[in-house]
Amino acid sequence: MEYVIEQVAQRIQFMREIMEFTYEEMAEHLHVSVEEYIAAEEGRMDFSFTFLYKCAEKFGIDITELMIGETPKLDFYSIIRSGKGLKVKRRSGFEYRHLAYLFKNKIAEPFLVTAPYSEEEQDQPIHLSTHEGQEMDYILSGQLKCCFEDNIEILGPGDCVYYDSSRGHGMIATGGEDCVFIAIVMKE
Repeated sequence: MEYVIEQVAQRIQFMREIMEFTYEEMAEHLHVSVEEYIAAEEGRMDFSFTFLYKCAEKFGIDITELMIGETPKLDFYSIIRSGKGLKVKRRSGFEYRHLAYLFKNKIAEPFLVTAPYSEEEQDQPIHLSTHEGQEMDYILSGQLKCCFEDNIEILGPGDCVYYDSSRGHGMIATGGEDCVFIAIVMKE
């Protein structure tokens, strides 16, 4: 299953209008310009995880509702088979597979993430993002270059990092190959 940008944009617009939030209120909550917010709501740009997470937070709904338009229904257990999960393509080819999108009232958002290796990114500053809560990333294969505000760390298979995601953080694959890792975003 994969979400469609235009449909997500329509759901975001619908929720904003129902809740009577202005463009300015949404942009402020998301820490983006009004122009960036409007472009996203009109489906003219893809969404970062942080953007979707903060929209869902503002609306008081599960992120899955924005992504696929359905409310999660499972409350005992949920199995996502190998290679499955709600597929979310991200910045520069990052691919996220949501591993609990069918489970309701989640206290965490677990993802299988593939970060593509890019030679061009290796000497560039790493883009930092923030969102509420805490996060844990566990490296399965490859290497991940992580930036936590002013600190740079290189993680390899079996390494794990746990951090306050309300502070600036970002990452890229390094070491000449893609990096696959488990990311668990925990709500406050």
